[in-house]
Amino acid sequence: MKFFLINQNKSERITRLIVSTFLLPAPLVYGCNEFSIVQAVVGGVLAFNALSGMCVIYRFFGTNTCNI
Repeated sequence: MKFFLINQNKSERITRLIVSTFLLPAPLVYGCNEFSIVQAVVGGVLAFNALSGMCVIYRFFGTNTCNI
C-alpha cells in the first residue's frame, strides 16, 4: 500500500499553496499569540498538502479530485 497517493488536482494544489503563503508568517506579523500560531499550523498543513499532492482527509473519505 502506497502512503503518498496524489488525490488533489493541480488547481486545488495551487490554491492551497497560495493560502498557505499568507497563513505561515502570521506569528511574525501579529506576534506570538494562540490565534497566530494556529494560523501558522494550518498554513503548514496546507503547504504540505500542496507540495505532496496528498490530503489525508480526502484519503480518509475516499475522495479523489485528481484526473489521473
